[in-house]
Amino acid sequence: MKKHTTSILFSLLFALTSLLFFPGCTPSEQGSETNLKFEISFPEAAHAEAITGRVYVIISNDDSREPRLQISTMGQPFWGEDIEALAPGAAATIDGSTFGYPLESLADLPPGEYNVQGFVNIYTKFERSDGHTLWMHNDQWEGQHFNRSPGNLYSDVQKITIDPEKGGTIRLDCKNIIPPIEMPEDTKWVKRVKFKSEMLSEFWGQDIFLGATILLPKDYEEHPDSYYPVNYIQGHFSLGNPNRFSTEDPGEGNPRARAGYEFYQFWDSDEAPRFIAVTFQHPCPYYDDSYAVNSPNVGPYGDAIMQELIPYVEEQFRIIREPYARMLSGGSTGGWESLALQIFNPDFFGGTFSLCPDPVDFNYFQAVNIYEDENAYYKNRGWLKVPTPSDRYTDGMIRLTYEQRNHYELVRGTKGRSGEQVDIFEAVFGPIGEDGYVKELFDQKTGEIDKEVAAYWKENYDLHQYLRKNWATLGPKLKGKLHIYTGDMDTYYLNPAVELLEEYLEKTDPFYEGVVEYGDGEPHCWGPDRKDLQFLMAEQVKKNAPMPANTRMWNY
Repeated sequence: MKKHTTSILFSLLFALTSLLFFPGCTPSEQGSETNLKFEISFPEAAHAEAITGRVYVIISNDDSREPRLQISTMGQPFWGEDIEALAPGAAATIDGSTFGYPLESLADLPPGEYNVQGFVNIYTKFERSDGHTLWMHNDQWEGQHFNRSPGNLYSDVQKITIDPEKGGTIRLDCKNIIPPIEMPEDTKWVKRVKFKSEMLSEFWGQDIFLGATILLPKDYEEHPDSYYPVNYIQGHFSLGNPNRFSTEDPGEGNPRARAGYEFYQFWDSDEAPRFIAVTFQHPCPYYDDSYAVNSPNVGPYGDAIMQELIPYVEEQFRIIREPYARMLSGGSTGGWESLALQIFNPDFFGGTFSLCPDPVDFNYFQAVNIYEDENAYYKNRGWLKVPTPSDRYTDGMIRLTYEQRNHYELVRGTKGRSGEQVDIFEAVFGPIGEDGYVKELFDQKTGEIDKEVAAYWKENYDLHQYLRKNWATLGPKLKGKLHIYTGDMDTYYLNPAVELLEEYLEKTDPFYEGVVEYGDGEPHCWGPDRKDLQFLMAEQVKKNAPMPANTRMWNY
């Protein structure tokens, strides 16, 4: 096996120290003052009741889209404030004291003409079964994207000349309501299911739904007696088709859509292994995806998937309900989930093909060592304070620091309510705080790490540590089932954790007999393409099929 390794520590120090000199890389100095303020309200016609949630103002110099659709780590400046029982017609204020991203204060905004928009993110009251009451954004089947979530409110876009030194009050009336999501219709190839989860609804005290999108094999209806192996594909919430499957030829101008059409051509060909492909929908109040495990903060999603969602799908469609025929795959979030589902349910699944999994060893929680580092945002190197990176390009240049990413999430939502990546890590891996919200691994403003929380993460969700502790019983059950792929220049520094895991797996007794492969110089999310994965999984099923299983039944 060829392995491409990187030295994350030494190769980055030179690049990282240069970040200290980048303008705009760190928040503005405290004490910036301006008399500029925004008053954000909503009319009774848009929402008749008082709202607890969060309000935002987004300021953009880009005319291509509404400002609310330009919020991202690399996007336009925005500021946010929590609101509690704000009545129709009343105003919430965003001013110079409000924390923003990427500009910390409104005082940092250069004078100029901008597109300005106000927004109201409505929270739902969750009276959880553990006795805690939380106010969270309740997913409306949009995948925890508050800026396009049905029922949320936004103002018209105003083009305004702004000068923070001159100040002034700008009023934004959020009179527009985001409409409900339109569900795609079923087709010959693609079917959808959605149902209320009794387990999750009981935990959250509100109706929580699970769903799945099912891609059927060629001639499924013509072979009513055939049962098929299944690929349970893990990943972010989407109502799109598994593997971007599309019967429409988009031409050559859209490579992403073209890839979906080319996969359809493969799926409809004689060479494609006959599988049923299933993508799960399990958004939670913290994120577009639950991470498919049980968690004190997120709830019993692992049990709900294993005991409600999978049985529901397998009863509706002709899936071989045997471990050897149940494959797992996924990338990034889905890479971690597909690996965790296999590890935590070793007898239920027959193999996982995990691409670029999220941190599998928290010695490398991306570029943070949660066990040894004192601060998530900086590495102390003698007299130097070196920023910790979050994202990089394949040439090693830093795209985003960890402080920047987390300040972005903090502006989106306090108490872990950003609906973003690090907040869901905190929610899934961490314990519950005294107020019922997540007890954070590190302070989002300063980056200071809580070592007690780090110890909790290690004990419960560090996959490498879990395998080490339990290999005597897990090893025989996982033999030949673990297949992991990652680029050795992963965009989010996920490959070093995989390397630590591989070092252990190569020494296991009994030997794991799996695969860990690295793409030389490849970013997130390198691995076998969708066609190759189908062949790899088909071979896995055939290899592990017990006698007298009839594999010809699904190889017509």
